[in-house]
Amino acid sequence: MTTGNDPVVTSYAKAPTRTITAGGVTYAYRELGPPTGVPVVFFVHLAATLDNWDPRIIDHIAKNHHVIAFDNRGVGASTGTVPDSVEAMAEDAVTFIEALGFDKVDIFSFSLGGMIAQALVLEHPELVRRLILTGTGPAGGKNIDKVARTTYYDMLRAALARSDPKEFLFFNRNVTGKRAARAFVQRLDERTADRDAPIKVKAFRTQLKAIKKWGRSTPADLSKITQPTLIANGDNDRMVPSILSEDLHRRIDKSELVIYPDSGHGGIFQYHDEFAPTAAEFLDR
Repeated sequence: MTTGNDPVVTSYAKAPTRTITAGGVTYAYRELGPPTGVPVVFFVHLAATLDNWDPRIIDHIAKNHHVIAFDNRGVGASTGTVPDSVEAMAEDAVTFIEALGFDKVDIFSFSLGGMIAQALVLEHPELVRRLILTGTGPAGGKNIDKVARTTYYDMLRAALARSDPKEFLFFNRNVTGKRAARAFVQRLDERTADRDAPIKVKAFRTQLKAIKKWGRSTPADLSKITQPTLIANGDNDRMVPSILSEDLHRRIDKSELVIYPDSGHGGIFQYHDEFAPTAAEFLDR
């Protein structure tokens, strides 16, 4: 954990990978930005490790915020076995946050990470000050249980095209989307040293099982979320339908909604130059 005597790292590509052990699990994490104020903990997407955060977003927020990204249990360099439910993943996140000594955090979440964030804030509301939910949907949300089908289909398309699956899963396949996809994938490679271990196939399949269970579970009472909440997505999300972002917005009182045009699941990455300042301003309030 960063202390006031450590040099402040402001580039995610240069942030050292650290570990902390709690509850029998050793969690891998990276932190950057000034070690003051309420930290912003980043909850990542399906199949993702520490290396999957867009540096254009994380670096912008880290200019003025203490940012922490981590591998959940059984993912990347973290030990243990991936849980088969979103709720259990949320409890692991709480274990990690409390092990670092924090009793109040902001959460920045994307996709599966947004599901974990919802489960966490409903169970541990006192832990969360502000909440950012992107590319995600509520428990019981229509077609969330079809994420696995879409994922495998796009993985096949990507393999045939010899491309990164995220180019198909996160972006529209028009000229604008393809250009944004290539730029995004290139940004993920800016870190050249101390790269994270890729997710294992069994862990990936367990995450898909947890998402399907989330999609088929009983809808939660989202009116219980009283934290200031920012919701964002593209207007054509094929993985977690964009209409579910609107559903979250309706059900979370006083939440703010940003929908980016001509973009998909990775709308926040395609529009990083607009979204990163929006997210930072929201966290600064």
